[in-house]
Amino acid sequence: MYGVIIAFKDYRFSLGIWGSEWVGMAHFQRLFENPLVWRALRNTVTLSLLGTAFLFPAPILLALMFNELKDGLFKRAVQSISYLPNFVAMMVVVSLVTTFLRPSGLINNILISLGVFDRPFNFLAATGPFYPIVLSTELWKGVGWGTIIYLAAISAVDQEMIEASIIDGAKRLQQIRYIILPSISETIVILLILNISNILSSNFDLVFLLQNALNMSVSDTLDTFVFRMGIIQGAYSFTTAVGLLRSVVGFALLVLCNKVSRALTGKGIM
Repeated sequence: MYGVIIAFKDYRFSLGIWGSEWVGMAHFQRLFENPLVWRALRNTVTLSLLGTAFLFPAPILLALMFNELKDGLFKRAVQSISYLPNFVAMMVVVSLVTTFLRPSGLINNILISLGVFDRPFNFLAATGPFYPIVLSTELWKGVGWGTIIYLAAISAVDQEMIEASIIDGAKRLQQIRYIILPSISETIVILLILNISNILSSNFDLVFLLQNALNMSVSDTLDTFVFRMGIIQGAYSFTTAVGLLRSVVGFALLVLCNKVSRALTGKGIM
């Protein structure tokens, strides 16, 4: 927290934090006047909202599917295979993605052979496919690992309620809807609140490695903007202001979403 003071100073490395000139809110004013910040904000929020809509429910559905498998070697093997992508380095994942999606790659060859394209399409140079590429890559890499918490919550469901519902003639889908999902709803709500509070964050490694000059208009998020301005261009004070504002907004969203959740469902973090 000590370094946050840089956001209010014209930081010079040679002068140090205390020796640098105090400029107050100048960097925050510059932040709101910079069109690149608004572009990065738009891209970050768009990517986060799409991730919440499509990626957040995926581990829940997969955990429910795993729960339907009978205990045994097959279930353990399937779960282990779903966890493996989480341990693959992001650089390796992006290398695979770029290999498959390049003009001479597997995806183009399949689409051309099916008659979808007449000629190779450069997916990574276009702006349209960027978000689907990022989301599908995140889904493949993280969905299996994300099931762990939900499987733990499902394992704590009262089995007597399940047995009683079977006696009453409830089908499996009815058991999931009226017993399992309500039983793990508190876990879902807590993780959803945390997910929404991170709406101004993105998967920096993945986005940065897939970013290039041709897709910059949709791939430049707050994380990549801060890296470019702070590390490459040395605008330490300005990027500290961006990071501080992002943290404040994230904390405000956390508190707000928690209060809304408490009011609507009676469940929350605090």
